[in-house]
Amino acid sequence: MMLSSDLDHAMPIRDFFESGTFATGLDTYAQNHGVDRRAVASYWSLYYFSALSIPYIVARRADLALPIAVDDMTIALADDGLPRAFGLPHAGDWCEGDAPLDLVRPLVSAHLAEVVAHLKRFGGMAPKLGWNNAAVYIDYAINATETAPAVTANGRDGDDHWSARMLFEEKTFSDGTANPFHGCLRHEMAGAEIQCRRKVCCLRYMLPGIPSCGELCALPEQRKH
Repeated sequence: MMLSSDLDHAMPIRDFFESGTFATGLDTYAQNHGVDRRAVASYWSLYYFSALSIPYIVARRADLALPIAVDDMTIALADDGLPRAFGLPHAGDWCEGDAPLDLVRPLVSAHLAEVVAHLKRFGGMAPKLGWNNAAVYIDYAINATETAPAVTANGRDGDDHWSARMLFEEKTFSDGTANPFHGCLRHEMAGAEIQCRRKVCCLRYMLPGIPSCGELCALPEQRKH
C-alpha cells in the first residue's frame, strides 16, 4: 500500500470493476489457458485479499486505521494482470486497538463486502469462496501480530493457541451484523499435529502450474499435490 499520489498506472477500484476492465482480464486469461473462469477469479482474489488485508491488519495492530473504503482507493496491476499495489488517499488515523472481531468489521463493511459481490457478478465466484479466500490472510495477519500471552483458561486453547479463533467461531459482530467469516477456517488434528483447514477449496488445482495450498486445502486429495 502507498499513497495514491505515488502509485503509477493506477485507477479507482470502483472504476476497475465496473468499467469492464476486471471482467475482460478474467475472460482473456480463462480463454488463453482453457480453464474455468471461477478458478481464475478465485486465484486473482488471493492476491487482492492478501495485498489489502495484511497491511490493514498490521496497521490496526499498531493503532493506525488505514482508509480502506472502496471509493477512496486505487489499484495498480502487475504485467500479469494480478494486483500489484493499492493507493490510499492519506496515511491513516490513530485508532485504539480492538479485539479481532471489532478490528475486522470495518474492513468487511467498507471494502470486502462490495468486492466479494463484484467477484460473484463478474467472476462467477460463490460469496462463500470469496470470504474464505479473504479469511486465510486475515487469519495469518492476526496470528502473526499477536503479542498477548496465550489464553489457557478452562483449558480452551491448551497447545492450540489461536489468536484469530473468535473470528471464525462467532456468528455475529458486536453490532449484531452477520460475521461472514464464521466457519471459514477450523483447527483439527492431523496425526500428532494441529492443522488449519479451509471450509471451501480455492480451486487453484484447476489452474495449470499452480501448486496446492497444502494442508490448508479443504479437499483431502489435493493436500499433497
